[in-house]
Amino acid sequence: MDPRLAADLDALPHLLDTVRQHATEVLAQVADRQVVPAQVLPEPDPLPERGVGLREALRDFTSRWEPVLSASAGPRYLGFVTGGVTPAALVGDWMTATWDQNPISSLDGAGQHLERETITWVRELIGLSDQHHGAFVSGATMSNIVGLAIAREWLGERKGVSPAECGTAALGAVRVLSGTAHSSVPKGLSVLGLGRQALTCVPTLPGREAVDLAALERTLGQIDGPCVVVANAGTVNTADFDDLHAIAALREQHLFWLHVDAAFGAFAALAPAQAHLVDGLDLADSICVDLHKWLNVPYGSAVQFTRRRDLQTRVFQNTAAYLGPLGSTPDLVHLTPENSRRLRALAAWFSLRAYGRDGHRDIIEHSIACACDLGDAVASIPGLRLLAPVRLNVVCFTLAGDPTAERLAALAKHVADEVFLTPTILDGVPALRAAFSNWRTTKADTDRIAAVLENAVRAL
Repeated sequence: MDPRLAADLDALPHLLDTVRQHATEVLAQVADRQVVPAQVLPEPDPLPERGVGLREALRDFTSRWEPVLSASAGPRYLGFVTGGVTPAALVGDWMTATWDQNPISSLDGAGQHLERETITWVRELIGLSDQHHGAFVSGATMSNIVGLAIAREWLGERKGVSPAECGTAALGAVRVLSGTAHSSVPKGLSVLGLGRQALTCVPTLPGREAVDLAALERTLGQIDGPCVVVANAGTVNTADFDDLHAIAALREQHLFWLHVDAAFGAFAALAPAQAHLVDGLDLADSICVDLHKWLNVPYGSAVQFTRRRDLQTRVFQNTAAYLGPLGSTPDLVHLTPENSRRLRALAAWFSLRAYGRDGHRDIIEHSIACACDLGDAVASIPGLRLLAPVRLNVVCFTLAGDPTAERLAALAKHVADEVFLTPTILDGVPALRAAFSNWRTTKADTDRIAAVLENAVRAL
């Protein structure tokens, strides 16, 4: 054994305690850290021929890279839809690496049974019936891709062919309809060989990102044969929701697969005042849910659900003899693209076990309250303008006068020490958006953000 590796193994208890103390200090300071530091990035070092051991590696990381990392785990990182990591999820992630399980095969099956238990908890958390079967994937993009892959096989079933066996050419032209599809949808269509041009953007309601049901029905009526509809339960720009019940009802007259992108919006089910937004979610044929957003577990954790696990296994079945037969309860290797991966469920298992439905409901409702507070503040600041009502956890706003992309970028840069906001465009208007999903964010943070925004607008 390499002497440095042997030394690290001998000293592992003390080294892990050193890392624990350091991580504790980082998390204690993250709320007051510059959200996006302005430091110059370090020059890359060459690969070391001779290693320095864990202790020196930690010192090198701490001195060279930590100063330039963003405070994305902190309470004022409001870009994208980024949760933090709850204490229980942090422990779960540490235990994931400790046990280093590959939970894809029943030949070593405890890990996948833990994942199935966690899937059941997530399904119950967001109000799905047991008609939906789920599996862990890396994120919302992969969840959408898996759902669309199952939809592709369903289209083939309607035509008496299997794209998984014969290729997508057997389908001919495919139509995918959506009001405000997330960017991962055309990306997924490209990956699956259906093509970005398969996506048809259906008109949305005036001043909304929700699809116009009459326009959707007209478009469905113009399509000869089956198609796919991608509905949204929480759009990125404004957290808008399609009418899932009404869309599902259109299947009585039109033949289509209903996929719902509920990456973060599914968790509205936990908040009594907002739960109606996801009415009808259980009627979907496939669903995307992203846990490293509002469930506040580490990145690399999402779930896909579907009613047609038989089609899912037709797409993703792995035929290697050493992996065993498909069976009536498919191993995880037969459900997603990966043949090996970490035990993704463990961080979510720890967080759900530690805080339960009530604890996560508190996170959701608190995030919504913070978003509403910031929305009210933005509406009252001269020089800023809300572009949409705060429906859930996203605040979308712009400059009241001359809202160019350049001026908004300058505004975001001006406040970057205190809050991270991401740019967007809504109805052709350049804008900024703040998404609340971190369990540590408080009203004091929203007040601080409002103050810095007001000062920045004056400076502009």
